[in-house]
Amino acid sequence: MKRSLRIAVCGAAGLVGREMLAILSERSFPCASITALDQAQHAGESVPFAETELDVHELSRSSFKGIDLALFSAEDSVSREFAPLAQAEGAVVVDLSGAWRKDARCPMVCAGINDDLLEGHSGIIASPRSAAIQLFTVLKPLHEAAGIERMAVTSLHAVSGSGNDGVEELEHQVRQLFNMQQPEAEFYPHQIAFNCLPQVGDFLEGDLTEEEEGLAAETRALLGADLPIAATCVRVPVFYGHSQAVTITTGRELPAAEARVLLTQSAGVQVVDNPRASLYPMACDASGEDEVFVGRIRQAAGCGNTLGLWIVADNVRRGAALNAVLIAEELLKRDLVSVPAPGIFLPRG
Repeated sequence: MKRSLRIAVCGAAGLVGREMLAILSERSFPCASITALDQAQHAGESVPFAETELDVHELSRSSFKGIDLALFSAEDSVSREFAPLAQAEGAVVVDLSGAWRKDARCPMVCAGINDDLLEGHSGIIASPRSAAIQLFTVLKPLHEAAGIERMAVTSLHAVSGSGNDGVEELEHQVRQLFNMQQPEAEFYPHQIAFNCLPQVGDFLEGDLTEEEEGLAAETRALLGADLPIAATCVRVPVFYGHSQAVTITTGRELPAAEARVLLTQSAGVQVVDNPRASLYPMACDASGEDEVFVGRIRQAAGCGNTLGLWIVADNVRRGAALNAVLIAEELLKRDLVSVPAPGIFLPRG
Protein backbone atom coordinates (compact mmCIF):
# COMPACT_ATOMS: atom_id res chain seq x y z
CA MET A 1 0.00 0.00 0.00
CA LYS A 2 1.38 3.39 -1.00
CA ARG A 3 2.27 5.62 1.94
CA SER A 4 0.40 8.94 2.23
CA LEU A 5 2.53 11.96 3.02
CA ARG A 6 2.00 15.17 4.94
CA ILE A 7 3.03 17.80 2.41
CA ALA A 8 3.85 21.50 2.59
CA VAL A 9 3.99 23.64 -0.56
CA CYS A 10 6.10 26.74 0.10
CA GLY A 11 5.43 29.64 -2.23
CA ALA A 12 1.91 28.35 -2.79
CA ALA A 13 0.54 31.71 -3.92
CA GLY A 14 3.00 32.04 -6.80
CA LEU A 15 2.75 30.73 -10.36
CA VAL A 16 4.87 27.65 -9.72
CA GLY A 17 3.35 26.96 -6.30
CA ARG A 18 -0.16 26.95 -7.75
CA GLU A 19 1.00 24.70 -10.57
CA MET A 20 2.54 22.26 -8.09
CA LEU A 21 -0.77 22.04 -6.26
CA ALA A 22 -2.60 21.45 -9.54
CA ILE A 23 -0.17 18.67 -10.56
CA LEU A 24 -0.33 16.98 -7.14
CA SER A 25 -4.10 16.82 -7.63
CA GLU A 26 -3.96 15.74 -11.29
CA ARG A 27 -1.54 12.91 -10.55
CA SER A 28 -3.44 11.80 -7.41
CA PHE A 29 -0.32 12.10 -5.28
CA PRO A 30 -0.99 10.38 -1.95
CA CYS A 31 -1.45 13.30 0.43
CA ALA A 32 -2.43 12.63 4.03
CA SER A 33 -2.55 16.43 4.40
CA ILE A 34 -1.39 19.43 2.43
CA THR A 35 -0.38 22.82 3.81
CA ALA A 36 -0.08 25.94 1.66
CA LEU A 37 2.67 28.28 2.87
CA ASP A 38 3.93 31.64 1.67
CA GLN A 39 5.33 34.90 2.95
CA ALA A 40 3.32 37.24 5.18
CA GLN A 41 1.83 39.36 2.38
CA HIS A 42 0.04 36.28 0.99
CA ALA A 43 -1.24 34.91 4.29
CA GLY A 44 -5.02 34.60 4.26
CA GLU A 45 -5.26 34.17 0.50
CA SER A 46 -6.83 31.02 -0.96
CA VAL A 47 -5.36 28.71 -3.58
CA PRO A 48 -7.15 25.89 -5.43
CA PHE A 49 -6.40 22.27 -4.72
CA ALA A 50 -8.46 19.42 -6.16
CA GLU A 51 -12.11 20.33 -5.60
CA THR A 52 -11.47 22.70 -2.74
CA GLU A 53 -9.53 25.80 -1.68
CA LEU A 54 -6.60 25.92 0.70
CA ASP A 55 -5.90 28.82 3.01
CA VAL A 56 -2.37 30.17 2.67
CA HIS A 57 -0.51 30.28 5.97
CA GLU A 58 2.44 32.50 6.75
CA LEU A 59 5.77 30.74 6.44
CA SER A 60 7.42 30.57 9.87
CA ARG A 61 10.03 28.63 11.80
CA SER A 62 7.33 26.30 13.14
CA SER A 63 5.64 25.61 9.78
CA PHE A 64 7.21 22.19 9.26
CA LYS A 65 6.32 20.29 12.42
CA GLY A 66 4.79 17.01 11.33
CA ILE A 67 5.62 17.54 7.63
CA ASP A 68 7.08 14.64 5.61
CA LEU A 69 7.77 16.44 2.32
CA ALA A 70 8.25 20.17 1.62
CA LEU A 71 8.13 21.44 -1.96
CA PHE A 72 9.79 24.86 -2.15
CA SER A 73 9.20 27.48 -4.84
CA ALA A 74 10.58 30.60 -3.22
CA GLU A 75 13.34 33.13 -3.61
CA ASP A 76 16.86 31.96 -2.83
CA SER A 77 17.01 33.88 0.45
CA VAL A 78 13.76 32.33 1.67
CA SER A 79 14.93 28.85 0.74
CA ARG A 80 18.27 29.30 2.46
CA GLU A 81 16.49 30.27 5.67
CA PHE A 82 13.57 27.83 5.75
CA ALA A 83 14.67 24.70 3.87
CA PRO A 84 17.17 23.77 6.64
CA LEU A 85 14.42 24.26 9.23
CA ALA A 86 12.14 21.89 7.33
CA GLN A 87 14.96 19.35 7.00
CA ALA A 88 15.72 19.66 10.72
CA GLU A 89 12.09 18.78 11.49
CA GLY A 90 12.46 15.58 9.46
CA ALA A 91 10.94 16.73 6.17
CA VAL A 92 12.57 15.97 2.84
CA VAL A 93 12.85 19.20 0.84
CA VAL A 94 12.61 19.51 -2.94
CA ASP A 95 13.79 23.00 -3.77
CA LEU A 96 13.27 24.89 -7.04
CA SER A 97 15.37 27.95 -6.19
CA GLY A 98 19.07 28.41 -6.83
CA ALA A 99 19.91 28.26 -3.14
CA TRP A 100 21.17 24.67 -3.01
CA ARG A 101 22.25 23.76 -6.55
CA LYS A 102 25.94 24.33 -5.83
CA ASP A 103 25.88 22.55 -2.47
CA ALA A 104 27.66 19.19 -2.76
CA ARG A 105 25.31 17.70 -0.15
CA CYS A 106 22.27 18.32 -2.37
CA PRO A 107 21.75 16.21 -5.52
CA MET A 108 20.55 18.23 -8.51
CA VAL A 109 17.90 16.07 -10.14
CA CYS A 110 16.13 16.25 -13.47
CA ALA A 111 13.32 13.77 -12.89
CA GLY A 112 13.27 10.70 -15.08
CA ILE A 113 16.86 11.19 -16.22
CA ASN A 114 19.24 11.14 -13.26
CA ASP A 115 16.95 9.84 -10.50
CA ASP A 116 19.70 7.61 -9.10
CA LEU A 117 21.22 10.72 -7.52
CA LEU A 118 18.35 10.61 -5.02
CA GLU A 119 19.92 7.60 -3.33
CA GLY A 120 21.78 8.69 -0.24
CA HIS A 121 20.34 12.21 -0.23
CA SER A 122 20.78 14.31 2.91
CA GLY A 123 17.31 15.81 3.04
CA ILE A 124 17.44 18.64 0.49
CA ILE A 125 17.16 17.92 -3.25
CA ALA A 126 17.81 20.71 -5.74
CA SER A 127 15.93 21.08 -9.00
CA PRO A 128 17.84 22.64 -11.93
CA ARG A 129 16.62 25.92 -13.43
CA SER A 130 13.89 25.45 -16.01
CA ALA A 131 16.11 26.36 -18.97
CA ALA A 132 18.67 23.73 -17.91
CA ILE A 133 16.01 21.05 -17.48
CA GLN A 134 14.74 21.31 -21.03
CA LEU A 135 18.26 21.58 -22.43
CA PHE A 136 19.53 18.54 -20.49
CA THR A 137 16.45 16.45 -21.34
CA VAL A 138 17.22 16.77 -25.05
CA LEU A 139 21.02 16.79 -24.95
CA LYS A 140 21.65 13.81 -22.66
CA PRO A 141 20.83 11.08 -25.23
CA LEU A 142 22.85 12.93 -27.88
CA HIS A 143 25.79 13.31 -25.51
CA GLU A 144 25.69 9.61 -24.63
CA ALA A 145 25.62 8.66 -28.31
CA ALA A 146 28.19 11.02 -29.77
CA GLY A 147 29.89 13.01 -27.00
CA ILE A 148 29.12 16.73 -27.04
CA GLU A 149 32.38 18.71 -27.11
CA ARG A 150 31.09 22.28 -27.25
CA MET A 151 27.79 24.09 -27.35
CA ALA A 152 26.19 27.46 -28.04
CA VAL A 153 22.67 28.22 -26.83
CA THR A 154 20.45 31.25 -27.15
CA SER A 155 17.68 30.83 -24.60
CA LEU A 156 14.52 32.92 -25.03
CA HIS A 157 12.84 33.24 -21.65
CA ALA A 158 9.13 33.78 -21.10
CA VAL A 159 8.09 36.42 -18.60
CA SER A 160 6.56 33.78 -16.31
CA GLY A 161 10.15 32.90 -15.44
CA SER A 162 10.02 36.09 -13.37
CA GLY A 163 6.85 34.99 -11.60
CA ASN A 164 3.64 36.96 -11.25
CA ASP A 165 5.46 40.30 -11.56
CA GLY A 166 6.74 39.50 -15.06
CA VAL A 167 3.37 38.25 -16.30
CA GLU A 168 1.56 41.27 -14.91
CA GLU A 169 4.07 43.73 -16.40
CA LEU A 170 3.72 42.27 -19.90
CA GLU A 171 -0.06 42.20 -19.68
CA HIS A 172 -0.18 45.77 -18.35
CA GLN A 173 2.15 47.13 -21.04
CA VAL A 174 0.20 45.43 -23.83
CA ARG A 175 -3.00 47.05 -22.55
CA GLN A 176 -1.26 50.43 -22.38
CA LEU A 177 0.01 50.17 -25.95
CA PHE A 178 -3.38 49.07 -27.30
CA ASN A 179 -4.83 52.15 -25.62
CA MET A 180 -2.21 54.41 -27.22
CA GLN A 181 -0.41 54.98 -23.92
CA GLN A 182 3.30 54.99 -23.21
CA PRO A 183 4.16 51.65 -21.53
CA GLU A 184 5.53 51.87 -18.02
CA ALA A 185 8.54 49.71 -17.20
CA GLU A 186 8.49 49.05 -13.47
CA PHE A 187 9.64 45.47 -13.00
CA TYR A 188 11.96 45.01 -15.99
CA PRO A 189 14.60 47.65 -16.82
CA HIS A 190 12.95 48.37 -20.19
CA GLN A 191 9.67 47.82 -22.01
CA ILE A 192 9.02 44.10 -22.49
CA ALA A 193 5.85 44.29 -24.59
CA PHE A 194 6.74 43.77 -28.30
CA ASN A 195 10.40 43.92 -27.34
CA CYS A 196 13.31 41.62 -26.42
CA LEU A 197 15.66 42.26 -23.52
CA PRO A 198 19.11 40.61 -23.74
CA GLN A 199 19.24 40.43 -19.95
CA VAL A 200 17.90 37.71 -17.65
CA GLY A 201 19.13 38.38 -14.13
CA ASP A 202 21.82 40.79 -13.02
CA PHE A 203 25.08 41.23 -14.89
CA LEU A 204 28.19 39.67 -13.38
CA GLU A 205 31.88 40.32 -13.82
CA GLY A 206 32.74 39.58 -17.43
CA ASP A 207 29.31 40.83 -18.54
CA LEU A 208 27.56 37.48 -18.37
CA THR A 209 24.21 37.54 -16.64
CA GLU A 210 23.36 35.34 -13.67
CA GLU A 211 21.08 33.22 -15.86
CA GLU A 212 23.75 32.72 -18.52
CA GLU A 213 26.37 31.66 -16.02
CA GLY A 214 23.92 29.40 -14.18
CA LEU A 215 22.55 27.78 -17.33
CA ALA A 216 26.06 26.89 -18.52
CA ALA A 217 27.23 25.67 -15.11
CA GLU A 218 24.16 23.51 -14.46
CA THR A 219 24.20 22.01 -17.95
CA ARG A 220 27.85 21.01 -17.49
CA ALA A 221 27.06 19.49 -14.10
CA LEU A 222 24.05 17.56 -15.39
CA LEU A 223 25.92 16.22 -18.41
CA GLY A 224 28.97 15.43 -16.28
CA ALA A 225 31.21 17.10 -18.84
CA ASP A 226 33.42 20.18 -18.55
CA LEU A 227 32.65 21.42 -22.05
CA PRO A 228 32.68 25.01 -23.38
CA ILE A 229 29.17 26.49 -23.42
CA ALA A 230 28.40 29.91 -24.86
CA ALA A 231 25.02 31.01 -23.48
CA THR A 232 22.93 34.08 -24.27
CA CYS A 233 19.65 34.53 -22.41
CA VAL A 234 16.97 36.90 -23.68
CA ARG A 235 13.68 37.91 -22.04
CA VAL A 236 10.93 37.82 -24.66
CA PRO A 237 7.27 38.94 -24.65
CA VAL A 238 5.88 35.41 -24.26
CA PHE A 239 3.82 34.45 -21.22
CA TYR A 240 4.73 30.75 -20.91
CA GLY A 241 7.39 28.62 -22.59
CA HIS A 242 11.15 29.01 -22.89
CA SER A 243 12.56 28.48 -26.41
CA GLN A 244 16.18 27.63 -27.18
CA ALA A 245 18.27 27.72 -30.33
CA VAL A 246 21.10 25.26 -29.73
CA THR A 247 24.21 24.35 -31.71
CA ILE A 248 26.30 21.39 -30.56
CA THR A 249 29.58 19.97 -31.85
CA THR A 250 30.03 16.26 -31.18
CA GLY A 251 33.05 13.97 -31.01
CA ARG A 252 31.79 11.88 -33.89
CA GLU A 253 29.50 12.71 -36.76
CA LEU A 254 25.88 12.56 -35.63
CA PRO A 255 23.54 12.63 -38.65
CA ALA A 256 20.29 14.51 -38.13
CA ALA A 257 18.32 11.36 -38.95
CA GLU A 258 20.09 9.44 -36.17
CA ALA A 259 19.52 12.29 -33.72
CA ARG A 260 15.79 12.24 -34.53
CA VAL A 261 15.60 8.53 -33.80
CA LEU A 262 17.47 8.92 -30.51
CA LEU A 263 15.22 11.76 -29.41
CA THR A 264 12.02 10.00 -30.49
CA GLN A 265 13.03 7.12 -28.22
CA SER A 266 13.85 9.39 -25.25
CA ALA A 267 11.45 9.66 -22.31
CA GLY A 268 9.88 13.06 -21.82
CA VAL A 269 10.83 14.28 -25.31
CA GLN A 270 8.48 14.91 -28.21
CA VAL A 271 9.96 15.44 -31.66
CA VAL A 272 8.08 17.92 -33.87
CA ASP A 273 10.24 18.22 -36.95
CA ASN A 274 8.74 18.65 -40.40
CA PRO A 275 9.97 22.09 -41.46
CA ARG A 276 8.67 21.83 -45.03
CA ALA A 277 5.19 21.59 -43.56
CA SER A 278 6.01 24.40 -41.08
CA LEU A 279 5.92 21.92 -38.19
CA TYR A 280 8.30 22.74 -35.36
CA PRO A 281 7.92 23.38 -31.63
CA MET A 282 6.39 26.65 -30.48
CA ALA A 283 5.89 28.09 -27.03
CA CYS A 284 2.13 28.43 -27.52
CA ASP A 285 1.85 24.68 -28.18
CA ALA A 286 4.15 23.67 -25.32
CA SER A 287 2.19 25.71 -22.76
CA GLY A 288 0.49 23.39 -20.29
CA GLU A 289 2.26 20.28 -21.58
CA ASP A 290 4.50 17.85 -19.72
CA GLU A 291 6.99 17.10 -22.49
CA VAL A 292 10.05 18.89 -23.81
CA PHE A 293 9.61 19.54 -27.54
CA VAL A 294 12.43 19.53 -30.09
CA GLY A 295 12.59 20.26 -33.80
CA ARG A 296 14.64 21.98 -36.54
CA ILE A 297 17.14 19.13 -36.13
CA ARG A 298 19.73 19.76 -38.82
CA GLN A 299 23.41 19.54 -39.59
CA ALA A 300 25.52 22.57 -40.34
CA ALA A 301 26.47 22.76 -44.03
CA GLY A 302 29.84 21.10 -44.57
CA CYS A 303 30.26 20.17 -40.91
CA GLY A 304 28.85 16.76 -40.06
CA ASN A 305 29.85 17.03 -36.41
CA THR A 306 27.76 20.16 -35.81
CA LEU A 307 24.04 19.86 -35.17
CA GLY A 308 21.38 22.55 -34.75
CA LEU A 309 18.24 22.11 -32.63
CA TRP A 310 15.23 24.12 -31.47
CA ILE A 311 13.95 23.20 -27.98
CA VAL A 312 10.76 24.42 -26.29
CA ALA A 313 9.07 23.60 -22.97
CA ASP A 314 6.62 25.13 -20.51
CA ASN A 315 8.98 26.68 -17.99
CA VAL A 316 6.45 26.85 -15.16
CA ARG A 317 5.04 23.36 -15.61
CA ARG A 318 7.72 21.09 -17.10
CA GLY A 319 10.67 23.21 -16.06
CA ALA A 320 9.65 23.64 -12.44
CA ALA A 321 6.42 22.34 -10.87
CA LEU A 322 6.28 18.97 -12.63
CA ASN A 323 9.94 18.28 -11.92
CA ALA A 324 9.33 18.79 -8.21
CA VAL A 325 6.32 16.46 -8.17
CA LEU A 326 8.08 13.79 -10.25
CA ILE A 327 11.01 13.90 -7.80
CA ALA A 328 8.51 13.48 -4.95
CA GLU A 329 6.98 10.47 -6.69
CA GLU A 330 10.39 8.91 -7.18
CA LEU A 331 11.31 9.49 -3.53
CA LEU A 332 8.12 7.72 -2.50
CA LYS A 333 8.69 4.88 -4.98
CA ARG A 334 12.22 4.31 -3.66
CA ASP A 335 11.15 4.70 -0.02
CA LEU A 336 13.48 7.66 0.41
CA VAL A 337 11.07 10.02 2.20
CA SER A 338 13.11 10.21 5.36
CA VAL A 339 15.93 12.42 6.55
CA PRO A 340 19.07 10.48 7.51
CA ALA A 341 20.71 13.32 9.44
CA PRO A 342 18.25 16.03 10.55
CA GLY A 343 19.81 19.43 11.14
CA ILE A 344 22.95 19.07 9.02
CA PHE A 345 22.03 22.19 6.99
CA LEU A 346 21.50 24.40 10.03
CA PRO A 347 24.31 26.86 10.82
CA ARG A 348 26.51 25.77 13.71
CA GLY A 349 27.01 27.79 16.87
